[in-house]
Amino acid sequence: MNRDAIARAVDVLRGGGVVAIPTETVYGLAADVANPDAIARVYAIKGRPADHPLIVHVAGLDAATGYAAELTPALRALAQRFWPGPLTAIVARGPRTPHAVTGGQETVALRVPAHPVARAILSAFGSALAAPSANRFGGVSPTTAEHVRADLGDAVDVVVDGGPCEVGVESTIVDLTGAVPAVLRAGAITASELSDALGTAVVTRVGGDVRAPGTLPSHYAPRARVVLVEPSARDAEAARRAAAGERVALLDLPDDAAAAARSLYATLRALDAEGCETIVATLPPATEANAAVRDRLTRAAAPR
Repeated sequence: MNRDAIARAVDVLRGGGVVAIPTETVYGLAADVANPDAIARVYAIKGRPADHPLIVHVAGLDAATGYAAELTPALRALAQRFWPGPLTAIVARGPRTPHAVTGGQETVALRVPAHPVARAILSAFGSALAAPSANRFGGVSPTTAEHVRADLGDAVDVVVDGGPCEVGVESTIVDLTGAVPAVLRAGAITASELSDALGTAVVTRVGGDVRAPGTLPSHYAPRARVVLVEPSARDAEAARRAAAGERVALLDLPDDAAAAARSLYATLRALDAEGCETIVATLPPATEANAAVRDRLTRAAAPR
């Protein structure tokens, strides 16, 4: 771990700067939650709508005090089981969380990242950081420092290189503000695992009153058009489009769910870099383990 890079990142954050940091899911574009100008820069750099909330990253459950209105029993149960890790919990907003990072809502999305560099930066910084993915809004999230530099260039004050992201897709988001806990975005942690930790049913919900990051119909999209087909039609569809003059590629991912998630974004970016116009893909089997990849591919293929 590069201590000099961490110290520099913390200095920049304290000065109101914007820093790209590695997490185990994707690279985040971090800024001081308490600095309105820094938060405004994050939205501007990404081209993100102001009503689209940011995830607030903290060093641990106790560090969430004041950012959440209350450290509820449900939040504590999930934190004990899954934090640090790829889980974001939506709870009632506390007084330390400004509306600028919640999209004007009275809820806040909280996470404790597991990546050692992110944890070192949060610990040294001493308070919360807002950190959406470090890319242009709606595009493919970055899983390496090189992806961040390619997307954002000099718009970011510092890019901290922590190597490739281990998980490779964004965190599971669970809403704890309703009568029944609900997964709003699929990730590495499944609804069944959340249900087991909470001792109660957890549903999967699309839409609702609480807005959450990364849940728009079209999101996570490469420059190329993504076309989803049944496995039996994949090769024929690619051949038909190639015959029509399109630059076509097939999306090949590992059969293992975790490996597929880890490689998804890097593969989409590589196909973009090759100049592909159309990416023909199939959804993996409809299992809980594949839910995150299915979600990301479905949104990537949605009309823009």
